[in-house]
Amino acid sequence: MKKYIDTGKKDTRSGFGAGLTELGKTNANVVALCADLIGSLKMDEFKKNHPERFFQVGIAEANMMGLAAGMTIGGKIPFTGTFANFSTGRVYDQIRQSIAYSHKNVKICASHAGLTLGEDGATHQILEDIGLMKMLPGMTVINTCDYNQTKAATMAIADHHGPVYLRFGRPKVANFTAEDQKFEIGKAVMLNEGTNVTIVATGHLVWEALLAAEALEEQGISAEVINIHTIKPLDAKAILDSVKKTGCIVTAEEHNHLGGLGESVARVLAQQYPTPQEFIATNDTFGESGTPAQLMEKYGLNADAIEAAAKKVIARK
Repeated sequence: MKKYIDTGKKDTRSGFGAGLTELGKTNANVVALCADLIGSLKMDEFKKNHPERFFQVGIAEANMMGLAAGMTIGGKIPFTGTFANFSTGRVYDQIRQSIAYSHKNVKICASHAGLTLGEDGATHQILEDIGLMKMLPGMTVINTCDYNQTKAATMAIADHHGPVYLRFGRPKVANFTAEDQKFEIGKAVMLNEGTNVTIVATGHLVWEALLAAEALEEQGISAEVINIHTIKPLDAKAILDSVKKTGCIVTAEEHNHLGGLGESVARVLAQQYPTPQEFIATNDTFGESGTPAQLMEKYGLNADAIEAAAKKVIARK
């Protein structure tokens, strides 16, 4: 099995901040809007370097989406920044009517997604945002796995015309993808080839999938691990090519099993190649307060859970 090295834990939100900082230097049309969370979204450097292109809208997220939509008419590329809960659930009508319906070139950048927001609890966590956003016609949905990939994705979406939802997180996690990577929207990344089971993961669960694959290898089980950073458009070919080889699949995500990556994969399989599937995701529930590690353990979103699901789905072949 190919070995991946954690080069030092970093938060994915800092990857967003770093990517935005680079865009500020290279793309004069990029503007940034924030809903009173500059520090949390790591937008400080962009604001410092380009004050004329930074807009602090305050705790007025719906207004922020309207402003961003309007700015695109003049050729600007707006990047909005707030927590994932406030980037989607609080402003869904504004995104639907002002951005998605008219295919405005707005980049909705959402931090503190999923359970790993931690101690702030259920009112600030969101586990349904991927479902909300992928159902909007024309919306691209991206969920990155580490600092390097988040930085690369942030820079890549500036060149993509159309609305994008970029989802990332709060805690420091393993940073293991290449620093100089090319981010291709809609193109899954093969991390490890295997023959017994396919594991497709997104976001923080990608590193956990690699840990699970290592544990499985020690038991003589060969796991193919695929990083699905783009949930919409989904790389159906990568998934189908893999399951035709392995015969079963586990999907892993920090999101409700309703509406997330797992359901998108299940639709592809149901239509084209019915395959046994197990889901690692939350089970139709809100979150709660706790440390990120405690919550991921309680809700079964870690390497141990992925390993167990892989064994279960192999038995179903």
